[in-house]
Amino acid sequence: MPTYDYLCKKCKHSFEYFQSMSDSHLKKCPKCNGPVRRLVSGGSGLIFKGSGFYLTDYAKKTNPKEKTVSEK
Repeated sequence: MPTYDYLCKKCKHSFEYFQSMSDSHLKKCPKCNGPVRRLVSGGSGLIFKGSGFYLTDYAKKTNPKEKTVSEK
C-alpha cells in the first residue's frame, strides 16, 4: 500500500497518509477540516538487488550468426 502526500488548501498543512490504491482520496484536512489536494510524487523506482538479474532475465538474447558459404 502506498503513502500519499496531501496539502491543505486552507491552512497549507502538508501531511502523508498510508492507504490502499483502491481507497478514495481524503477530502478534509486533519487540522482544520479544510479541503485537501493529493500531491503527485515521483515515487520510488524498482530496484533489483543481487547478481544476475540483468544478465539472466532482461538482457537481449543474441543468436549465433549462421555461417554462409557462397560458391563462385
